[in-house]
Amino acid sequence: MWKKLLSLGARFWRIAEENERNRTQLEAMQTEMQSMWRAMDALAFEVQRLKETDAHEREKLVLRLENELLKFERRLPPGKSKH
Repeated sequence: MWKKLLSLGARFWRIAEENERNRTQLEAMQTEMQSMWRAMDALAFEVQRLKETDAHEREKLVLRLENELLKFERRLPPGKSKH
């Protein structure tokens, strides 16, 4: 009976130690996941900011092109009428 009791106590002790190791590993994994989520949020924010910046740059290029076309049209001599 004492052997069974000692064996049961040893098993209980091993389970308790394993449980504590699992708890520590789980906490570390949760911390790592939180860090990954923060990094993903930062990356998503940066992608959105780049999209907005690119859109503004394209808009500025279109406006510059329109401006240059208007300047060019003013330099042309008036067209000859066919009348």
